[in-house]
Amino acid sequence: MPRLFRWGSLPQPMMALLLCLSLAMGHPLASAQTAWFNGATLSSPPVNTLWVQEQKATQYFDSLKQRQSPLLIPFLRQMPKGADLHTHLSGAVYGETYIRWAEEKGLCVNQTSFSLTKPTCENATCKCTASEVAVKDVRRDKRYSELYGEIIDGWSMRNLPLLEETGHDHFFEAFGKFGEAGDGREPEMIAELTNRAAAGQVLYMEIMLTIEGKAFEKIGNKVGWRNSLADMHQAILNYVPTTPEDPKSVKDVIASAKARIADVEKKRNEVLQCNTPQAKPGCQVTVRYLYQVKRVNPHEKVFAQMVGGFLLASSEPLVVGINMVQPEDDPTALENFATQMDILDYLHGQYPKVHIALHAGELTQGLVPPEELRFHIRDSVVKGHAERIGHGVDVLYEDNALELLNEMVRRNVLVEVCLSSNDGILGVRGAQHPFRTYLEFGVPATLATDDEGIARSDISNEYLKAVQVHDIGYLPLKVMSRNGLEHAFLPGESLWQDFARGQKVAACAADSPDSAVLSCACQKFLACNEKARLQWKLEQAFVTFERKF
Repeated sequence: MPRLFRWGSLPQPMMALLLCLSLAMGHPLASAQTAWFNGATLSSPPVNTLWVQEQKATQYFDSLKQRQSPLLIPFLRQMPKGADLHTHLSGAVYGETYIRWAEEKGLCVNQTSFSLTKPTCENATCKCTASEVAVKDVRRDKRYSELYGEIIDGWSMRNLPLLEETGHDHFFEAFGKFGEAGDGREPEMIAELTNRAAAGQVLYMEIMLTIEGKAFEKIGNKVGWRNSLADMHQAILNYVPTTPEDPKSVKDVIASAKARIADVEKKRNEVLQCNTPQAKPGCQVTVRYLYQVKRVNPHEKVFAQMVGGFLLASSEPLVVGINMVQPEDDPTALENFATQMDILDYLHGQYPKVHIALHAGELTQGLVPPEELRFHIRDSVVKGHAERIGHGVDVLYEDNALELLNEMVRRNVLVEVCLSSNDGILGVRGAQHPFRTYLEFGVPATLATDDEGIARSDISNEYLKAVQVHDIGYLPLKVMSRNGLEHAFLPGESLWQDFARGQKVAACAADSPDSAVLSCACQKFLACNEKARLQWKLEQAFVTFERKF
């Protein structure tokens, strides 16, 4: 019997070095950190069908990668992707869709700023101002064909080098320009997202949106800020309106939010024609929501929105966690960051089962003073209790950065890597990006789209960038695909007893994803655990995909 060589027996520096080398080569060692050799050893992997198929897929991928073949595009489009965990609803819709909706609403568009507005109506006659044009004319009149393209550019990162503003400012200003077209269109938005995700072989999405956010802000305003977080919490929970003009109580706002979510789900299924013979591909994508809190707000509004998010995530199964949005570099966000982490720390203690994902480190040198680069990720993980970090671009500027990376490994904190977004907004790309550093240190990572409509991207393009720009191999991509579901905020247990070694739970240990029949124990386990059920579906998808090679 040869002595078995296990990844975990290596000293950590050697592990990092070997993983670094294997990332570039697409070598099986790249997956050894997560030992996807069917419970195997590296010296003598088991000769079984699934392993052979994986090796053939890897070899084909390597041949495409080495000769920079455009066939990487269909390969990566067809590759199964567990999840897209970081996507903002309004920013994920493409400009062409917003233009169509704007026409349906009879909106006008400013010919210089490209902002949408409602027409001026008088005596049942509505018209646009002299500086505006009706969107219906932009779509239908050939005289405005150039304006049509300029609007798309104004609402997205397309042709950004030709514009006279930074990617950062252009990106964040876009939301206010097309926002009028998207009001009340959440079901159609989600339908567009899920159809596109299905085309990219995504099984699961967590979509960020704010439901009844303004209602919670009004409660915060009414209660006012109090320095004691416990007092503030009780004041919000105990708030009761005393006049018709007062905002609704928290209980009533939560009820309204749940009703709105149910309505969105019902209408989304209608748009996609789910449960009919004409069902669209998006019906196959499982969707859950993250309640997003606006960080560029005074303390009382942030606190009230956070309470609303925690309560909703505690009682509404479709809301699986919370996040914070808006520019991390905004002066108000910077000034209030520490207090916001204190609020999260307090509310996590009150609602410990609520999952937390946070934008952190979406900053770079020069965008903010150097001092602001030193602590956002660490504080988000330690004080904010973030189980996942979105972006994490400035991690190497943090105090004790290497220790922080090891701490993220210890806490099993996932990084949601948004390559197109970081390139367009921050100008961070290629070797400047810490993507490979995260992988080399063993920090779990997955690829995400962020705002694919504004970025003019999709999930398959993010995988393509990982390969073409960051030289990532097939097996590391496969691990990142699995990471998406392993770190999803879905209910139930994981399929993996030991994710790092690819060991399934006892109930399914003897079952194989290429088998047509499962054991009774595995069937029961998958039926009771939604996360494991989707993970099994991903493994089956990999079997089907890798058989092609």
